[in-house]
Amino acid sequence: MTKLAETFPIVAKTLFGLEQVLADELREIGATDIVPGNRSVSFRGGKAELYDANLRCRTATRILRPLATFRVRGADQLYRHAAEIDWLHYLSPTDTLAVDAVIANAPFDNSMFVAQKTKDAIVDRIRNATGRRPSVDTRNPDLRLNIHIVGSEASLALDSSGDPLSRRGYRQGGGRAPLSEVLAAGILALSGWKGDCPLVDPMCGSGTFVIEAAMIARGIAPGLIRPKFGFMKWKDYDSVIFKDLLSRARKRRRVSTSVPIVAGDIDRRQIGLSRANAERAGVKGDIRFETKPLTELQPPTGPGTVVTNPPYGERLSGDRIESLYHEIGDRLKQAYEGYDAFILTGNLEAAKKIGLRTSRRIQLYNGPIECRLLKFELYRGSRKHD
Repeated sequence: MTKLAETFPIVAKTLFGLEQVLADELREIGATDIVPGNRSVSFRGGKAELYDANLRCRTATRILRPLATFRVRGADQLYRHAAEIDWLHYLSPTDTLAVDAVIANAPFDNSMFVAQKTKDAIVDRIRNATGRRPSVDTRNPDLRLNIHIVGSEASLALDSSGDPLSRRGYRQGGGRAPLSEVLAAGILALSGWKGDCPLVDPMCGSGTFVIEAAMIARGIAPGLIRPKFGFMKWKDYDSVIFKDLLSRARKRRRVSTSVPIVAGDIDRRQIGLSRANAERAGVKGDIRFETKPLTELQPPTGPGTVVTNPPYGERLSGDRIESLYHEIGDRLKQAYEGYDAFILTGNLEAAKKIGLRTSRRIQLYNGPIECRLLKFELYRGSRKHD
């Protein structure tokens, strides 16, 4: 653990509903003063914890290092506060930068305007000091910054992640309506699955659930297959610390899973895509892929966990989507005795056709779509809901 004198505030961003899961992950890597917020968790740590959070947290989308907080009621105030920071500590005139802006109930109508105004303040400060100004590179900048304004409260932070942490590096083809890697890992955590019983996704699509599950079961840190992080370009980057963390993460990997992980899909192309993604993640041999419809896939003997993300109805008519959910319920009752089933859906009307009592309902978002993660306990003689 980093010495107290070397720690600083850090904010880990996440998805709605996964804040407590992320807090638990941060506790495991040695973070302190952990406080879950709205789609974020604040904590204290040093370089080791900041690097390790990027490397090991499965449910973080970005890891930010705050530089300043201030009140802002207009463009002039925003510019003035951003220009007060000595940016030469973080950025050279020959470097490139990018600014991401997120606003909510703020005195600005446009996040792009906020990003532009913040960028102007930064480059003007450096040009006034050196006679030269950094340029903008939104794809691969030397320094990525985040400005977050809620109401009149603004926070300006260094983005240590670079690309979002959901981009593990294994998924090059998304398939139909791909599920975020972070959301998939979060749902697995919410299900309580820890690699200690069989796991089945009978409608696997591009394979995100089963790949994330195999990585959990094998102890593979999600950042191990990423080639780079934003902090690697920081002026104070400590490669010795990061190489040590990489070495430790590699030593935690297990050779194989001890339980079956099964991926099924009726679409042969989806199964091919899942296999390719799993191969890039290094877990292809840990997953059993089957090109079969939901009604023919045979799960391992329970107890076990089913987790899946069926269509919500965007491409299916009302009758077809209701028929699909009815089929899901029938198959769960027929073939998955002793399993706990977790179904993520954005169509609660269709979900009623599953015909089973839910023992848990968790609000989540799949992108902009409000969803529910529904838990069904499939004991013998599972009763229909009213």
